[in-house]
Formats: sequence, C-alpha cells, structure tokens
Amino acid sequence: MEIKDIKAVYFIGVGGIGMSAIARYFIHCGVVVGGYDKTPSTLTRQLEKEGALIHYEENVEEIPHACRRPESSLIIYTPAIPESHQELKYFRDHGFEIQKRAQVLGTLTRKHKGLCVAGTHGKTTTSTMCAHIMHQSHLDCNAFLGGISKNYGTNYILSDSDYVVIEADEFDRSFHWLSPYMTVITSTDPDHLDIYGTKEAYLDSFRHYTELIQPQGALIIHRGLEMQENLPSGVHRYDYALNEGDFHAENIRIANGEITFDFISPFESIKNVQLGQPVPINIENGIAAMAMAQLAGCTAEELRIGMKTYAGVERRFDFKIKNDRHVFLSDYAHHPKEIYQSARSIRELYQERKITAIFQPHLYTRTRDFYKDFADALSLLDEVILTEIYPARELPIEGVTSQLIYDNLRPGIEKQIIQKDQVLPLIKSRDFDVLIVLGAGDLDNMVPDITRILNNKK
Repeated sequence: MEIKDIKAVYFIGVGGIGMSAIARYFIHCGVVVGGYDKTPSTLTRQLEKEGALIHYEENVEEIPHACRRPESSLIIYTPAIPESHQELKYFRDHGFEIQKRAQVLGTLTRKHKGLCVAGTHGKTTTSTMCAHIMHQSHLDCNAFLGGISKNYGTNYILSDSDYVVIEADEFDRSFHWLSPYMTVITSTDPDHLDIYGTKEAYLDSFRHYTELIQPQGALIIHRGLEMQENLPSGVHRYDYALNEGDFHAENIRIANGEITFDFISPFESIKNVQLGQPVPINIENGIAAMAMAQLAGCTAEELRIGMKTYAGVERRFDFKIKNDRHVFLSDYAHHPKEIYQSARSIRELYQERKITAIFQPHLYTRTRDFYKDFADALSLLDEVILTEIYPARELPIEGVTSQLIYDNLRPGIEKQIIQKDQVLPLIKSRDFDVLIVLGAGDLDNMVPDITRILNNKK
C-alpha cells in the first residue's frame, strides 16, 4: 500500500516514543489515526489532544470504524506486542496490511535522504542534535526521534526538506528496514541478547546494516568499534572519536559549567564550538552530529549556532534542579556503558560533592547478562539505591534480581535495595546533595514528585 492510498492508520502500542512520532506524522498528513496502549501517559494524552483516537483496553470493539477497512487502513505495531494480542490477531485474520514501525521508517528513508544514527547508546542524543542543527539551517529536515527534544517539545519534526533524521534502532533488527543516505554508528556494545543470542550475532547485525547505505552515501563510525562494516561501492567512510579520527575535538575547555572545544574536520574545522547542553559525553555525540550535518551541507556558522542552542533531550542527562542546595537529574541510561558514561560525566561535573543514584534495572535478561558491569559502572558514585527490576516485555527469571548488582558493588559504597513505592518516602526522609534517577523503566514517572519534594526542602 502506497502512503498516498492510506485513509486511516492504527497503532498497536501507540504510546511508545518511536511509535508516537510516526503517529504525529500521519496526523499531520490528515488521515484518521487510532491506537491502543496498555496505559495512559503524557505522550498518549498529548496525541489525543492532537486528534488521535486512543483506548487502553485490549478490545477489538474499541477500534475506530475508520481503521477497520482493510483496503484503506495501515496497521503499525511495535515488536514488544505479543502475537497473541487480540487486536493484532484481528487485523491478521482479516487481511489488513500490517507493518512494524521500522518498515514505515524504511519507506521514508527511500522517499527522502535518510540521516540515520545507530548504536547501542548515544543514538537518541546524537540524532536529536543532528536534527536540531539541520532544522535551524538552510537545509531543514524532517525527524523521527527516540526522545522528546527540549528545543521543540516533541519527538517529531516536519518540513518540506528532502532530509529525514531517523534514530536507527537495532532491537529486533529493526534498522535492517532502513536505507540510509548517511549513518552514524556510535557504539556496538552487545545488548538485546534475548533477541540476538550471542555477541557475534549482534555485531553481525550492524555489519549487515552498513550494507544498506545508499551508493554515494556515507558511514561515520566511532573509531575502535569491534564490528566489521561491509560497505557498498561508492559509500564514503569516515571515523570519529573524542581526540582522534577524521572528525574529533581539540582544545577542550570545561569551566564554570560550560564546555567549549574546536571541531576538527577534513573539510572545514570550526573553533570555539560551545555545547548548549554542557555534559562531557556530549562532546563525542556533538562531533558525530556535526560531522553528518556538515557532510549534508550545513555551513560552519549553522553548525556553531546549532550546537550552542541545542537544549537536550528529556530523560537524557536531564537536569530538573541545579542550585547550591540540590542537584537533581533524570537519565534514561539502562545499559552498563550508558550508566558508566553518565556516572563519569556527573562525577566530572561535581567532583567534590556526594552523588547518589537511584537505579531501576530494565529487563531480567539484561540484568542477568550484565549485572557485574552494572555494578562496576554504578561504583563510580558514592551511594546506590536499587529498586526491583522493571520487566517490560519479560517474565521473571529465577535467581535474577537487583541483589545481583547489589552484591557486586565496590566495598565501602553506601547501598540499599528498596521497593519502588518506597522511593518517594525515602526522598522525603533524606537529604541529598547530587541525586540522579537512572533507567528506562517507569521510575521516571516519579521525577515530577521528586522534583517537588526536593524544591520544598528548607
């Protein structure tokens, strides 16, 4: 079915960050948008305000009538939805065209010049940075992002530009549907081993992804990754890193809460680039974003202004309070390398202060596979408070609990395990210097309450 023939689109799992961006695209196109999600959220409520017809009960009768016509309805679902889902089964049984979210994004990369960002971690920040640089430049762009841009208050940018910025998700091999014009690969630390089985299969998935880059396109890959690329003829290859590579930084200055560096490029280097969100890890993310935007045709001044005015992504090193009494931030980090980078950055910013993390592990399989790595990363901090594992799509695994991480934290670190419903009472009863909430689960729903409690402390 061609996009122009679609009269209604129905999303199973519409509240997901990636799904909601595509829902907004179709709302803008003027078609009927309906959807199911398990629970209401800020995203689903916003989509309803924008015109989406959403319900929260797994019930075929709740599907809008406009979405029940096989000849004109497209059904989009996320891989997290089980095959036994009643509504998905209904659509399969009645001959509807059903696509994964990634298939739709793949169609868009063939309609536009896709600027894609893949990697185990860093892809949301890097793609959002690139989208902001492009959007405020003479080139402009469309964008489908994996987080809410603080510059635009949304995970979706629409324009008449020929470019589309897309976060390329490796979960369930989703990024194999894409046809990138250019792509960044930030990292390939093994993850999603419940899907891939082995590290080798995970790395091979990235190799296959590089085969999908369009001729005359470009790969911008972090230097030193373990994966082996296999590029089509005509694709240009560049590498980047903090201090070395075709694209890198020199003369890095971190002082007074600001970060400035010189961007070194084989095309045109730029002095005194200022990070709008001054977090050390964002230097590398910024190098990758600037490299892709520069290759697309952004000018030096557009790159400089874009980086300076970049405001960040919600739940990515997201400061909620920053004053002399309290520092409080929320971070989506849920892989050991992400936790490590987050902990290292916050330690670099607040060297003389006590840093406490509340961490909600995400997935039993990820905890089972990486509990020692989680413990090592969290041990960079002064105090660690663990909650129970957020299961997402998984059933419990015998013997896999937060205790595995707890038992492997470095000797001498302050530590405890609490239930999620004990978090707010703990915040009320304690004083904190620097506090960070970590994880991809639902602990972030408490962030507004935590912010309010800390602001009310005298």
